[in-house]
Amino acid sequence: MIRLANKDDLVGVLKLYNELRPSDPALPDSLAIERWQQIINDVRTHIIVADINGTLAATCELSINLSIAVGARPFGLIEHVVTSRYFRRQGLSQQVLCYAIDLAWQLNCYKVMLLSGAKLNGAHKVYSAVGFDGDRERGFVIKAPDIAAQHN
Repeated sequence: MIRLANKDDLVGVLKLYNELRPSDPALPDSLAIERWQQIINDVRTHIIVADINGTLAATCELSINLSIAVGARPFGLIEHVVTSRYFRRQGLSQQVLCYAIDLAWQLNCYKVMLLSGAKLNGAHKVYSAVGFDGDRERGFVIKAPDIAAQHN
């Protein structure tokens, strides 16, 4: 079942994020719980999950960003797309992405953006399959110096 995450999904989402970014520092429990509550209660942040018999198998995050451009319509940003290695090749990433995109349209977004690692060709095929156009615009990223130093 594809659904919005709730307060009880913290451990499952953290497991998925650990698969996506295994070198990230572990969060102290108190910080993880505090931040999760902020995320769950934020009306502009939506964590979408694929729940397979009580196990979170895939997720993505949709953030809604306010704007005064394009008739003051917001735009969406999708991040942290991950499917557990135990559930890959079942279309779950496509399903959570489609849920996020549909939600963005319901919230009157004029576009949805997603960044991906330049060499993640398999992921790019998934993104294209749900309607993203990798040739339409070009993304640029700058990371905080402490994060950039970890990934060199």
